[in-house]
Amino acid sequence: MTTARRKLINEQATPYYSITTNCVRRTFLNGFDKLTGKDYEHRRQWIEDKMFDLVDVFAIDICSYTIMSNHYHLVLHIDKKTAVSWTFKQIFERWQQLHTLDALAVRHMAGEHFDDVLQLELARIAADYRERLMSISWFMRELNLDIAKRANKEDKCKGKFWEARFHSQALLDEAALLACMAYVDLNPVRAKMCHTPEESDYTSIQTRIRQILYNECKNKKLMPFKNSANSDGNVLMFDEKDYLELVDWTGRIIREDKRGAIAADMPGILTRLGMEHKEWFIRARYFQIRFKSVAGAWDLMQQAAKVFKQHWFQGKPSKDIAL
Repeated sequence: MTTARRKLINEQATPYYSITTNCVRRTFLNGFDKLTGKDYEHRRQWIEDKMFDLVDVFAIDICSYTIMSNHYHLVLHIDKKTAVSWTFKQIFERWQQLHTLDALAVRHMAGEHFDDVLQLELARIAADYRERLMSISWFMRELNLDIAKRANKEDKCKGKFWEARFHSQALLDEAALLACMAYVDLNPVRAKMCHTPEESDYTSIQTRIRQILYNECKNKKLMPFKNSANSDGNVLMFDEKDYLELVDWTGRIIREDKRGAIAADMPGILTRLGMEHKEWFIRARYFQIRFKSVAGAWDLMQQAAKVFKQHWFQGKPSKDIAL
């Protein structure tokens, strides 16, 4: 029996979550399918365009992403602080970009004033919309529904395009967040789709590199690092240069012809996080195997179990390596 989503996503435990969605059909989500002779590469652009459109509407930030042949990964941040600051008008303006507004909200947008009873009802409607606009479940619903409809129309068929539910992992500390972001960004390298991170299409690492080097991809609004020029508000609490260096270093280690070869020039960011190179390598390569619903230090995972009202979570460190 599946666990209720409210027991897996709770911003009181952490605002950071890793999300994975898989395609249910045998045919590719994107890329060239040798059996059918069809090319679905353009669908990766659909997903990328849609998720950045939704970022402009939701109080959700994208930390990292990668779009593969039959699934995609996201690392998302719930921006509750921004959502709470929205006025009724701002909430309604955002929600009407997605769906038809409640009649009372339409009257409010037209400038009509209400008595106390209707004002309370308006507040209830606004609170409901606000909750949805900071919900990862609603974000994923809007994203996946749009892509499924377009794919079904293109394939001239009906039925499910995605698995019934997306998989989520709560990222409890900075080390877990960093490892998960690197794991996501290095997916194409691990799958031998490319040799280096900058060659990996439809990934956040390539987007960040192009934004820095070529001043491109300005429409792709990723959550900035603390040293970024646009770092007002929510930021990832480590340096962009350190992160790019770490992903590049990890990508060189993770290649099949370099298995087990640990470079001597380990990035300093790992030292600051108190992580050995072996520990980092295991996390960056096998993150989703190691952790299931939550990821982080074991003491934080135990605390999170109480918040999520669970007995325990998979991810207890083994005797031979501390994770």
